[in-house]
Amino acid sequence: MQCRTSLVRQAPGKYETATVEVDDPRQDEIRVKMVASGLCHSDDHIATGDLPVGVYPHAGGHEGGGIVESVGPNTKGFEVGDKVVFSFVPACGQCRWCATGHSNLCDLGAGLLAGTRWNDTSTRLHLTDGTDVGQTAGISTFSEYTTVAVDSAIKVPEDTKLEVACLLGCGVGTGWGSAVNTGDVMPGDTVIIQGIGGIGANAVQGAAHAGAANVIAVDPVAFKREKAQELGATHAVESIEEATELAKGFTNGQGADVSIVTIGVTRPEHVGDAFASIRKQGTVIVTGLGDITSVGVPIPIGELTLFEKKIKGSLFGSSNPRADIPKMLDLYNHGKLKLDELVTATYSIDEVAQGYEDMHAGKNIRGVLIFD
Repeated sequence: MQCRTSLVRQAPGKYETATVEVDDPRQDEIRVKMVASGLCHSDDHIATGDLPVGVYPHAGGHEGGGIVESVGPNTKGFEVGDKVVFSFVPACGQCRWCATGHSNLCDLGAGLLAGTRWNDTSTRLHLTDGTDVGQTAGISTFSEYTTVAVDSAIKVPEDTKLEVACLLGCGVGTGWGSAVNTGDVMPGDTVIIQGIGGIGANAVQGAAHAGAANVIAVDPVAFKREKAQELGATHAVESIEEATELAKGFTNGQGADVSIVTIGVTRPEHVGDAFASIRKQGTVIVTGLGDITSVGVPIPIGELTLFEKKIKGSLFGSSNPRADIPKMLDLYNHGKLKLDELVTATYSIDEVAQGYEDMHAGKNIRGVLIFD
């Protein structure tokens, strides 16, 4: 089958539309007609080279939903016509991490940037001249059709609105879980969230739903500060310095209970600023990505030791996608989780590069690619 996809040919590079051949699904695979895909910042990190991948050209997208077009032989659990949302981290269900309820850390995740299948070196997308095309996270949701392993697909109800449910495959779960799961935000807490994009906006929702008394959103863009307050922030400021002073004012000078870093291009100093904003035994959650080879965080070692402060990373919000994606969808259906409000612009497959320009310009909470 031929279709169009949005890919980068090298890094640094820009997304462009190309025609590709999409393989038929093999055992334990499905081929999906895409309905919608979120334009997550991580895919821009692939274009800039902050996240180096193993195969170029490389088809982007890891946050999407669609309808099953065909099912591989001897593949159980899926039928043609099923609606699915992808989890960008596959879950084998058998490794130590899956078995202990940490499927966001499934061993299959080691191959997320390889561009190939995690169990062999082949790809499922190819240019018309036969050149292999890498798949982001093994799924490549910036493609009209994509062939994926069932480890990455979660069946959702027939009436699911995939145009917004697609966001559950990364941004919503990552942000929400950064507060609720990794950050363990408790009722009455004071929480700071730095960076109100597709991840930070959902960290705001998570902190608010966990019962935080003070949810302080930090972003230099006025539109994003306004959106944060619509999503549950009690305060919104331009700088981490302002947020830190607010947090101390609410806590008799102690500082925030939890400070979450969801800045689009996270640098070591952002983590240091978050560390300075928390109280004794407070927690910094680092969710944002930047140059993944960057080393060194500017924090006082004495403060780390004597104040028992904590720094924790958060992948996919420490969630268990196969359980948490349906749970968050149920919260949305009951009016407890906002998804429609996250979508600030929609794009066609030929407009992916424009979508990322808009993201960098601070125009979007989440842009969404809608397929015909």
